[in-house]
Amino acid sequence: MIKIAIAFGVLVTATLIMKKPGMSYRQSVLKTIYPAIMWSSKAAGKKQTLTNTKNAASTVSFYTLSVKDINGNEFKFSDLKGKKILIVNTASNCGFTGQYEALEKLAQQFGNKLVVVGFPSNDFKEQEAGANTDIASFCKKNYGVTFPLMEKSMVIKGQAQNEVHKWLSDISINGWCNQEPAWNFCKYLVNEQGVLTHYFPMTVDPMAPEVICAIEAK
Repeated sequence: MIKIAIAFGVLVTATLIMKKPGMSYRQSVLKTIYPAIMWSSKAAGKKQTLTNTKNAASTVSFYTLSVKDINGNEFKFSDLKGKKILIVNTASNCGFTGQYEALEKLAQQFGNKLVVVGFPSNDFKEQEAGANTDIASFCKKNYGVTFPLMEKSMVIKGQAQNEVHKWLSDISINGWCNQEPAWNFCKYLVNEQGVLTHYFPMTVDPMAPEVICAIEAK
């Protein structure tokens, strides 16, 4: 335990010394220790994954939904018919922020078959306090994000919850799932027909085999 503590201290100190351009000290540390965070939480993630095993259909079509993107333009999900969609609530100052890199790899790997859509949110410990312009710049500069980002909004249940996450977390609307995001970087997979098929918690990496398998499923 002492050796682990010393190694961790050395790692954090080195990160502070080699602060990454475009990142705060906190963001630099979190990016450095991200692999350790994912390793330690891997087992828990599998237990928290939810699957639409009965292929339950929604009472309200997913394709009726639209939101504003991070530049203030209308984003219609009806334009994504025929593609799988991975919806992720994101934050710039979270231990799981390193998932931006994996999400971009995922989007590039599947090309036109999959659209990753990010929803920045400040719901958890105020880990996304910046303005939309700051968020967009951070994601592009530090993680090379090219997939669409929406404007910052509330993703947890309440009157201000955005319409997309209301659909994703209300069993009376989507047909089976009542799970709101448990933390930043929770993922919902919607298939080519607009059916919600999976919920993956923040502890499941975007490039994990179970996520790849769900995306490749017919």
